[in-house]
Amino acid sequence: MPYDERLANRLRRLLRGDYSVVEKKMFGGLAFMVNGHMCCGVVRSDLVVRIGPDSSAEVLNLPHARPMDFTGRPMKGFVYVSPEGYRRDSDLRAWTQRGLDFVFCLKPK
Repeated sequence: MPYDERLANRLRRLLRGDYSVVEKKMFGGLAFMVNGHMCCGVVRSDLVVRIGPDSSAEVLNLPHARPMDFTGRPMKGFVYVSPEGYRRDSDLRAWTQRGLDFVFCLKPK
């Protein structure tokens, strides 16, 4: 299943830093693993963000976010963001930061 390579490149630029980032094919798309944990990714044209189960209700009220339902059932702690929700660089940065904030609460693998 193809994924939006432009979005993947934008994420690569945002995720440069002092932490370990590994790209991995997952969910039929591309996942970005930070310190051994999935942080965000791309499935088709959707951004995937790992927000953690405690943030789901709050984040799902934001425009352009919906539950990640890759298997037909919502996956707790993950959301899809449609292209309208990350079109601007500032929006993509904010979504990516949500994923980083969650991953940095976890012990590195």
